[in-house]
Amino acid sequence: MPMPSLNDRAAELCDALAGDTELLHVEVQTASSGTRLFDCGVSVAGGLEAGRRLAEICMAGLGSVQFVPSAQELTPGMAVVTRTDHPLEACMAAQYAGWQISVGKYFAMGSGPMRSAAAKERLFDTIGCREKPSRAVGVLETSKLPPDEVCSKIAAECGVAPDALTLLAAPTSSLAGAIQVVARSVETALHKLFELGFDLRRVVSGFGTAPLPPASSDDLSAIGRTNDAILYGGEVMLYVRGDDASLQKIGPKVPSAASPDHGQTFAAIFERYHRDFYKIDPALFSPAVVTFSNLDTGRAYRFGHTVPRVIHESFDLRHVGH
Repeated sequence: MPMPSLNDRAAELCDALAGDTELLHVEVQTASSGTRLFDCGVSVAGGLEAGRRLAEICMAGLGSVQFVPSAQELTPGMAVVTRTDHPLEACMAAQYAGWQISVGKYFAMGSGPMRSAAAKERLFDTIGCREKPSRAVGVLETSKLPPDEVCSKIAAECGVAPDALTLLAAPTSSLAGAIQVVARSVETALHKLFELGFDLRRVVSGFGTAPLPPASSDDLSAIGRTNDAILYGGEVMLYVRGDDASLQKIGPKVPSAASPDHGQTFAAIFERYHRDFYKIDPALFSPAVVTFSNLDTGRAYRFGHTVPRVIHESFDLRHVGH
């Protein structure tokens, strides 16, 4: 029996989410266009479980997201753990935030399996994973719910009717929004490998962890902290097949430390480039540590290092009393 499509899997998770909205402090509504909209943090509280489930929907249900205590040298509190046995589909075809949605004054970063339906990005020429689903699901990193014209445009690009589209929205400054971003540790490692020309079909499974930052008062500081969580605190293990020589050659280029921009908080780097995101060295966007475990040879190779100093500066934790 063939595996359900990415969008079908995510739609089933959304159906379950719709039955738990009160429990999870989220809201669901239907736009005039017929699109189902989940507010996971725009005008509602959301929460830890809402963020965990939002992240799993973003991975089309092909990954698991959990919370564990954070490494104490990084920060007290919790870390977000992500694992998947379908890294290409879950992370690259679904979770990667590769769709910039801009309609009039509305802007959002789009992720989730709707990307595999629209297949707008060049990476689909390499990884395949294109779908023609009967319904589509997307996650929007945004501070506003999408208006009807945005819903209709996304539906058209996905090849579905507006009433067959489900969109889930959360700003990065919300708890759920921050969780779904920090859950991208494995995805950032895979995307860096993709940009370096590595054959992602060699990656069998992935496991990653990154510390969850404290709450932020605005999206800009939240974007900085969630990036720093992965760039300076993220650790990823990739289980791969094939030769060792290629791993030893590409490994030093994978962690965030391979970038000359490495070593400062994301907020400081962003200001240095006059808040022009696209001037930042793309090589920076990767976990602090990436380990390859070769299933064929039994050897493992670790590259990179965490930087607690930057995490402490970014998270700005203030100790009061003894």
